[in-house]
Amino acid sequence: MRFEILRDPVWNNIRVDEQTLELVDTDVFQRLRYVRQLGWTYLVYPGATHSRFEHALGTHHLSRRTLALLCESQDAASISEEELGVVRAAALLHDVGHYPFSHALEEIGALHHEDVARPLITEGHVATLLRAQFADGAPERVFDLIRGQSTSALQGLISGSLDLDKIEYLKRDAFMCGVPYGEIDVDRLTNSMVIVEDPASGRRTVGVLEKALSALESLLFAKYQMYRNVYWHHAVRSATAMYKRLVEDAIEAGVIDAMSLAHYTDEGLMHRLESAWPTQLLIALKERKLYKRAAEWPAAELDADAMEWIATDRKRVTQTENDLAIEFGLTPGELLLDYPAKTQMLGLDIPVLRRGGAVERLTGEGWIGTINLPSLSEELYKSARWLRVFTAKRTNLDQRKLLEALERSR
Repeated sequence: MRFEILRDPVWNNIRVDEQTLELVDTDVFQRLRYVRQLGWTYLVYPGATHSRFEHALGTHHLSRRTLALLCESQDAASISEEELGVVRAAALLHDVGHYPFSHALEEIGALHHEDVARPLITEGHVATLLRAQFADGAPERVFDLIRGQSTSALQGLISGSLDLDKIEYLKRDAFMCGVPYGEIDVDRLTNSMVIVEDPASGRRTVGVLEKALSALESLLFAKYQMYRNVYWHHAVRSATAMYKRLVEDAIEAGVIDAMSLAHYTDEGLMHRLESAWPTQLLIALKERKLYKRAAEWPAAELDADAMEWIATDRKRVTQTENDLAIEFGLTPGELLLDYPAKTQMLGLDIPVLRRGGAVERLTGEGWIGTINLPSLSEELYKSARWLRVFTAKRTNLDQRKLLEALERSR
C-alpha cells in the first residue's frame, strides 16, 4: 500500500495511506483547513491560527500509533483489520461537523457539532468511500464511535476520558499558542493503554496500566491549565461573546440561516456578514477592538447554580444584556454577558489494570493514594471559571448593582 508522509510541527512525520488520502481529499474534510481550531484565540495568542484540519490529521496519527501498540499485545489479537480501519477513520473524521470559529456557536443553541457530522459521514461522498473501503455499515460504525455509542472495544480511543482527540488538542494547542501548559507524557499514556474486561459490564474496553496514573494526572492538569490560561482567557472570552452576539443578531435579522452555519468556513462567514451586514460589532471584532471587562466574579463567589442560566439560556441572556445596557446608559449590544459553559474539567471514568492483575475502575471518586478528583475538580472550577460583563468601551459599573440585576433576572 502506498503511503504519503506529511510534515507536522507537533508530531514531525505523519504517515497516511491511500484510504486515508481518499477521505482527506473530500470537500467535507478539506473545509477543515479553513476552520481554526481555537476560534478567536489568535487575537490573544498570535500563533493560534492552526486549523481543525491539522488537529484531525494529528488525531489520526495518534490512532495509528496507539493501535499499532495495542496490536503488539496479546489482548488485542482478536481485533480485525476492518475494525482498526474504522477506528482510524473515526479519528480522522471526528471534527467534520465543526462550525466556523470552533465551539462558540454551540453556545448560542446551534446543533452540537456531532449532530451536524451525522449526514456528512453517513451520506454522500464520505459514506460511499467508507462503504467501499470497509463494509456497508462502516459509515454508521464510524459515527457511533464519534458520538461515543459504539460497542467496539476501541470506543475509548475516540470518545472517552482518555481519548486521543483530547491528547492531541492539548498538545497542539499549547505548542501553537507558545505556552508550557499542555505538557503531556504522550508516550507513557499510549504505551500503557491495554484492552481489558470492564469489571462493571464485562465488555472488552480500553484501559490503562496502573503505572500510567502519573501521566494521566499530567493530562488532567494540562487541561485545567489550558482552560485557565488559554481557552477561558478574558480577552478570548470577550471576542467569543462578541462573535456569538454578532451571529445571533444576524440570524434574528434574517441575514444568515442558522441551518447553513456548518457549511461556512471562518473567513467565508465573516465575508458574508461583512458584505451583507457590516455592523459596528462586526467592525470592532475584525479590528480587534475587543469589549472591555466592566465587572467579573469568580465562580467561587457565586451561588453554585444561580448563574447557570447565563451559560445555557441564550434567549434570556440576550434580553438581559439589552435591559442592562439601557439601565446603565448604554445602547443595546454594547453590554455582553459571559459565563463559559461548564465542562468536564477532570472527568474521569476508565478501567485500570492493577499491578496484581485485577481490573478496577478509576472514577471521579478516585483511589486512596491518587489525587482526590471530586474536591480538586471543584477547586479548579472556582479558580478558572469567571462570570464577566463586557462593555464596548471601558466603563466603571457598580458591581453590586450589576450582580443584583443579574440575580433578579434568573
